[in-house]
Amino acid sequence: MGRLTFLTGPTRSGKSQRAVAQAGGWGERVVFVATYRSDERDAEMMARINRHRAERPAWRTLEAPDDAAASLAALSPPPSGVILDCLTLWASARFADSDEQIEARWIEQLTAFQAAPWPTIIVSNELGWSLVPADAAARRFRDLAGTLAKHTASAADEAWLIVAGCPLKLK
Repeated sequence: MGRLTFLTGPTRSGKSQRAVAQAGGWGERVVFVATYRSDERDAEMMARINRHRAERPAWRTLEAPDDAAASLAALSPPPSGVILDCLTLWASARFADSDEQIEARWIEQLTAFQAAPWPTIIVSNELGWSLVPADAAARRFRDLAGTLAKHTASAADEAWLIVAGCPLKLK
């Protein structure tokens, strides 16, 4: 079985760069699972996507399939490693579902990532370190992201907090 690593931290803290650097030694068949489906109408988000693409090698990219783990398992040849970036965008794509449905779906994905024969890095954003949002939906999302992060850190072999480009090993 592969190794599962969780990288979390604030926005623009260096999480994705650390994931790319760590996966750099995994060979040419690294697969980058992008959890946001491109939308040409959102110029700001497209600029972010393009910046991320430019920062990583020319690895294969899977754009947020409904079942990332099953899609990865079906690849031939199999990946030499996987980066899933990021968990909070994965959750936002499913926000119309109930928290229980989202949590159950993520636990299914985590179980498959743990059983995969390749190493996997899951990147996520820390959302709950600031003011309590005034909006109920924003509070719900912040709480959901925290719950999914707890599950991910628990399942991971290693968990890291990246702050201002500095990694702090959590486990």
